[in-house]
Amino acid sequence: MKNTYEKASLSLAGTVAMGTGVMIGAGIFALTGQVAEFAGPLFPLAFLLAAVISGFSAYSYIKVSSKYPSAGGIAMILHKAYGTSTITGGAALLMALSMIINESLVARTFGTYTLRLFDIQGDNLLVALLAVGLIIFAFLVNIAKNSVISSISTVTAVVKIGGIIAFAIIALWGAGFSFPSHDTAVESQANAVDFLAGVALAILAYKGFTTITNSGGEVRDPEKNVGRAIMISLFICLIIYMLVSYAVGASLSIGEIVAAKDYSLAEAARPALGEYGVWFTVVLAMVATASGLLASVFAVSRMLAMLTDMELIPHRHFGMPGTVQKHTVVYTVVLASVLAAFFDLSRIASLGAIYYLVMDIVIHWGVYRHMRDDVDANGVILICAIFLDVCVLAAFLVMKGSSDPVIIAIAVVSMAGVFVFEKLYLGRLRQTEHVTSKHKHS
Repeated sequence: MKNTYEKASLSLAGTVAMGTGVMIGAGIFALTGQVAEFAGPLFPLAFLLAAVISGFSAYSYIKVSSKYPSAGGIAMILHKAYGTSTITGGAALLMALSMIINESLVARTFGTYTLRLFDIQGDNLLVALLAVGLIIFAFLVNIAKNSVISSISTVTAVVKIGGIIAFAIIALWGAGFSFPSHDTAVESQANAVDFLAGVALAILAYKGFTTITNSGGEVRDPEKNVGRAIMISLFICLIIYMLVSYAVGASLSIGEIVAAKDYSLAEAARPALGEYGVWFTVVLAMVATASGLLASVFAVSRMLAMLTDMELIPHRHFGMPGTVQKHTVVYTVVLASVLAAFFDLSRIASLGAIYYLVMDIVIHWGVYRHMRDDVDANGVILICAIFLDVCVLAAFLVMKGSSDPVIIAIAVVSMAGVFVFEKLYLGRLRQTEHVTSKHKHS
């Protein structure tokens, strides 16, 4: 794959901007209402606990990526832990699919917020059209050079962070800088399982740090800057998420947040500034989600290209010109467009959370079992990361199993399909290599 990757093309600032770009685009605008629906009035604490769990998770990625920086970071970690195996290919594909699901989540959020400019809600067709349109725009930008994407990510990250802080201050000011406790039936229903299910969704708001891992081979001085970029990005997002959570909770009751869960930030700005606050927040959401999608497509296409290069997944050109990475951009945006067109926000977020947590557990176990001495990792921290992931995943499965068993069935069947596909593909590949080797020696 000559000329596919541009080594040392991402600075520390550009890498942080890329990571925060993915996280803020999804976490703030797409997930605040979803998390509040599960966690109730404790939803700011759900974002805090999700940051703690993500910090434990980041430990494995930082330890391995700092020693072995790669443009296909997660695939590289899995390969070093499990070799060329079904587990490696299956878990890597789950991560790629989780990232693509995140793209469709962000794209639908863009559509939902954009329609608020015209006071339209609940029109799934228009949301889907706007979502697909944004994904196509991301495709056009992503066939440009890395420097273009990095520049866009840096500028929009500054705009987003400044705008979101302004939103939070305005919303808190409008609410008198208080966080009232509203005694409603909706709010009193939250229990420990529901709270942990909310944490599972909130983790999606931080998983954008893996975007940095996947681009490790393109980061300048990756041995130092990959870890730095991950921790800086997580810290920035934690501060912003907590600020916004309290702003939304101060402006709206939990019942009101749930009623407007797909565009809760826009509604939270209304008490302070009326329609002007809604318009400001909608425009901010459009910038945040668009830039988040650009950064995500950039990362997942490189990961798929790396999986192809490692012969963990098949590749077909379908008559398209250009490099493998250009083709994986096409595959990424096509699949994201299909998901954005036919799945709602709740189911997209649920599927992404399940895929990501399963993959994350596989990563931690692989590092603990096969790599901890090589990368000088602390086994206790790795076990804690696994335990925390298992707890929130179990709670999420219990909660969704009772409220939406269809999405659990879709998740289980699709994950089984991924691993069966990998087993068949790798088995056929080994058989072909064996036959070729016999012919050479005969």
